[in-house]
Amino acid sequence: MGTVHAKSLDPLPMHGRDLGVNPDDLMEPPEQEQESKQEVLENKDVVVQHVNIQGLGRTKEDLLGYEISDVFHAKNLIDVMKRAHVARLRLLRLGVFKEVEVLIDTSEGKDALPNGLDITFEVTEIKRLTGSYNTMVGNNEGSMVLGLKLPNVFGRAEKVTFQFSYGTKETSYGLSFFKPQPGYFERNFTLNLYKVTGQFPWSSLKETDRGLSAELNFPLGVTSHTLKWEGVWRELGCLARSASFAVREESGHSLKSALSHSMSIDLRNSAIFPNRGALLRINQELAGYTGGDASFLKEDFELQLNRKLFWDSVLSASLWGGMLYPLRGQPSCIADRFYLGGPTSVRGFGMYSIGPQSEGDYLGGEAYWAGGVHLYTPLPFRPGKGGFGDLFRTHFFLNAGNLCNLNYGEGPQAHLQRLAECIRWSYGAGIVLRLGNIARLELNYCVPMGVQSGDRICDGVQFGAGIRFL
Repeated sequence: MGTVHAKSLDPLPMHGRDLGVNPDDLMEPPEQEQESKQEVLENKDVVVQHVNIQGLGRTKEDLLGYEISDVFHAKNLIDVMKRAHVARLRLLRLGVFKEVEVLIDTSEGKDALPNGLDITFEVTEIKRLTGSYNTMVGNNEGSMVLGLKLPNVFGRAEKVTFQFSYGTKETSYGLSFFKPQPGYFERNFTLNLYKVTGQFPWSSLKETDRGLSAELNFPLGVTSHTLKWEGVWRELGCLARSASFAVREESGHSLKSALSHSMSIDLRNSAIFPNRGALLRINQELAGYTGGDASFLKEDFELQLNRKLFWDSVLSASLWGGMLYPLRGQPSCIADRFYLGGPTSVRGFGMYSIGPQSEGDYLGGEAYWAGGVHLYTPLPFRPGKGGFGDLFRTHFFLNAGNLCNLNYGEGPQAHLQRLAECIRWSYGAGIVLRLGNIARLELNYCVPMGVQSGDRICDGVQFGAGIRFL
């Protein structure tokens, strides 16, 4: 909770006649005196008269008023301490302070009330320029990230960030500007300027994106929403001379301008090892109506349910699905389609090696579904319980899914029948390692089933790293 100092509201009576007892009766054990003093502090009604903030430099005071105003509604000392702690966390969340300490004291001065309190927040601002170096785990890839940050640029928690990332399959750099709404940090606006170069060996494809995006994030009830516009100049090329004609045909330059919306409800108690709760995430993207060459409507969703069983075991079920509908008679682009397979989705198959392919290059599909059931348990005999051992889980899994292209001249029944054909599935067991609360590693023994011609399989041990797993 940081450092919280509190003084007594009133001195305890020190004369027998004030208490209605003899002076000798005042000789009580120290423990009892401490308890009655604590009772006075906890139960007496108080009024927060003044709130002071010390240590401000470039931060504007009007921004902080939204974050600390709730302490004025406190009714007693315990309530004051709780609300002051919440206010401290809200101040730290702004990303403009390195340290925040809280001092609670009795009010002094001409306007001081007998039960008045003054609260002082002692803050230390972050430097004007900060740098960072870290590593990042993506879906079966890793990268080194270097960053420069200008926090609190205009004094109201704005942030300018430059970031360079060099990874196993992707290299990128970008400049972003972040602006939260005062008093509602979850409502924020972000502007990004970026360049990303990626390699996709499963498709013998390389792609360079140069783009600009603007996004608005806001909560609505229990849901979180993101509205985004993105304009990107895409350059597609062949990664190898052996690339298939279908991939060479996709090579060249194109412009994409798209509007997208994402909605999520996350009621899980952990993003990596949840033992209860549910997750629902729905994404929509519409391209072509604000310019550009690409024109399509794209929808996808993710659903996850978790339930705790006996002996700290957890049953988890997941379902993914999506569909891409080309507009204006234009065929879909290989860069916009869905991909399926690998250690982060349908285990036992190669990375994105399910579905349509040409001469060994996987082209993606316009519709897919994937489902999985997991039973997570602690390590056998619980080594390292309460410490390092809690980062590990064993799991038994059953995965299934399919990816294909649809004939949109047919009806929904034909589409469902198409998705139900040639289902790939697998089962197995493995060990899962949690990396913080954002990523995880898996080492599994997989048995792929339902293998179709052209699929790449990984029969046996398979390693996976990522932030999103089926």
